[in-house]
Amino acid sequence: MTLHSVSIVAIFICYLSFMLTIGAVFYRRTENMSDYFLGDRKLNKWVASLSAQASDMSGWLLLGLPGAAYLGGLSASWIALGLTIGTYLNWRFVAKRLRQYTAVSQGIITLSDYLEHRFRDGSKLLRLVSALFILIFFLIYTSSGFVAGGKLFSTVFDVPYTNALILGALVVVSYTFLGGFNAVCWTDFFQGTLMFFAIVLVPIAGVMAAGGPGAVAQTLEAVDPKFFSLFGSSDGAGAAAVMIAVVSSMAWGLGYFGQPHILVRFMAIRSPEQIKDARRIAMVWVVISLAAAVAVGIVGRAYLAPALEGCDAEKVFIVMVTQMFPMVVAGVFLAAILAAIMSTADSQLLVTTSAITEDFYKALVRKNASDRELVWVSRFTVVGVAVVALAFALNPESSVLDIVAYAWAGFGAAFGPTIILSLFWRRMTRSGALAGMLVGGLTVLIWKQLEGGVFDLYEIVPGFFFSSIAIAAVSLCTRPPSPEIIEEFNSIDAHSPTIPLKTD
Repeated sequence: MTLHSVSIVAIFICYLSFMLTIGAVFYRRTENMSDYFLGDRKLNKWVASLSAQASDMSGWLLLGLPGAAYLGGLSASWIALGLTIGTYLNWRFVAKRLRQYTAVSQGIITLSDYLEHRFRDGSKLLRLVSALFILIFFLIYTSSGFVAGGKLFSTVFDVPYTNALILGALVVVSYTFLGGFNAVCWTDFFQGTLMFFAIVLVPIAGVMAAGGPGAVAQTLEAVDPKFFSLFGSSDGAGAAAVMIAVVSSMAWGLGYFGQPHILVRFMAIRSPEQIKDARRIAMVWVVISLAAAVAVGIVGRAYLAPALEGCDAEKVFIVMVTQMFPMVVAGVFLAAILAAIMSTADSQLLVTTSAITEDFYKALVRKNASDRELVWVSRFTVVGVAVVALAFALNPESSVLDIVAYAWAGFGAAFGPTIILSLFWRRMTRSGALAGMLVGGLTVLIWKQLEGGVFDLYEIVPGFFFSSIAIAAVSLCTRPPSPEIIEEFNSIDAHSPTIPLKTD
C-alpha cells in the first residue's frame, strides 16, 4: 500500500471512529421506540434539514449525477431542476401538515402508523401493504449505497469489490444498530456538511487544473458540439425521444412526496414552527449541491484523459480528487463520498427496520411486546436487512443512478399521491389509499420490465398518475370518511389549504 493510500486510510479511520462515537453516545439515550425511530421528536431545524437532504441525496450525488453529466453533458441538469422543485414543494406543503398529524397521536412513529391512524384502519391492510412496499424498494435502495461504497473502496485502495462492500456495510450497520434515529440524524448533519463543501470545491479546482473556463469549454466542444445543449448530445434522437428524456428527468421531483426516510424527518422535527427555517436551509443546500454535482461531471469530462466509459463514469469525482489534491485533502474529500453513502444507507436501514418491527413483528407476532424488546428486535433486524441488501449489491457493474432511480420511482408512485391527498383531501378513504399504493407500486414494478417507445418514459410518471386516479376513483365510489376522521382533519390546521369535501 502506498503512502497516499495509507494517509487516506488514516483519515477514513478517524472519520468512521467519529461516526461510531455518535452511535455509542445515543445508545445510552435510547430507551423506547419513539427514541429509536423518531428521536423523541426533538430534532432542531438545522439537524432536521441537513439530515433530510443528506439522507435524500446519498452516494448518487457524488457518483451517479456527476456520472450522468459526464456522459450526457448539460442535459443532466433536468434531473437537478426536477429535484430542486420537488424538494421545495415537499417542504412547503407536506412537511408542516404531516408534522401536525403525527402530533395528534404520540403513537405515530412510522409512515404506516400515520396511514393507519389517518383512516382508522382496523384491518391492518394499510399497514401491511405500506410495509411490504417499504421493504421491497428499500432493499433495492440500500443496495445502491453499498454499490457506491464498493466502487469507492475498490477504486481508491485497489481491493476486491466484495471486500469493499462488506467493509462499508459494517460501519453503517454498527452505528445504526447502536443509536437509532438520533445517531442517524446527527451523523447525517455532519455528513451533509462535509458533502456540501466537497461537491462545491472539486469542480472549482477542476476548472483551474484544466486551464480555466475557456479551456474547459473548448475541450468539451471538441468532444461533442452539443455537450452544452439542454436537450442532449448529437445522437440523432427524434423529438419524441428527447421529450421523453426531459420529462423523465424532471419527474425525479415527483419522488420526494413518497420517500419514507425524508418524510420521517418531517415527523421528528421539534415543532411545526421550525419548518419554515428548515426549508430555507434545505433549499440553499440542495440548489448549490445539485448544481455543483452537474459541474463535477462536466468539468471532469474536460479534465480526465483517457475518458471514462459506461458505469466507470460514476467514478469521475473519485478520480478527479485522487489526481488533483494532496493526500490529506484527497482523503477528506473521499470521506465525503463515504458520508454520502452512509447518510442514506443508515436512514434506509432504519425505516426498513421500523416497517418490519412495527408493522410485521408487533402487529402480527407479538402485539404486547415491550419497548425494550422492540428496540432489540429492531437492532437485529438492521443486520438482517443489510445482509439481504448486500446480496443485491454483489454485481460490480451495477449503476448507482439506475438502482436509485428504480427505488425512487417505487416510493414516489406508491406513497406520493397517497401522502399528498391524505393531507389535503377530506374525502379520501381507506380503500382509496389502499388502491393508490397498490396501483402505484405495481405500475412501477411492471413498467420497469417493458422497453421501447412510451415505455422508455421514467416509470414514476405513469405510476404517480395511475395512483392518483385510483385514489380519486375508489374514494368517490366508497363510503365517505366518518365524522371523527373529518373532525380531526379540520383540526390539524384551519389555515392550511385543503381540497374541499365532495359529497355523493
